[in-house]
Amino acid sequence: MSKKNIPDSKGFVYSTDPNFKFETEETSAVTLPPAKQKLRIQLDKKQRGGKMVSLVTGFIGSDDDLQDLGKKLKTACGTGGSAKDGEIIIQGDQRDKLLQWLQKSGYANTKKL
Repeated sequence: MSKKNIPDSKGFVYSTDPNFKFETEETSAVTLPPAKQKLRIQLDKKQRGGKMVSLVTGFIGSDDDLQDLGKKLKTACGTGGSAKDGEIIIQGDQRDKLLQWLQKSGYANTKKL
């Protein structure tokens, strides 16, 4: 498949112009430094079959950095979880461990709700 046949975000699929090039939009989320992040830790059990999870919200940054922070938090708590859509979900009531780890790691504006 040639580069002329790859669809772009505006709906163009093919062009007969030999000099045609798609305009790619570069979107990169800038991750705030830990001291400027305002993270909130709360206990949640909605839509989870009655299971308790600790929910970390308020992360501003790229998805890769969110995944990395989620992995570090899961390791620190010794439990499973996931990180997507700007939220980190840690299984169980781990709010105290999360707050302690985040503050030790430089996330000073973190609060437990």
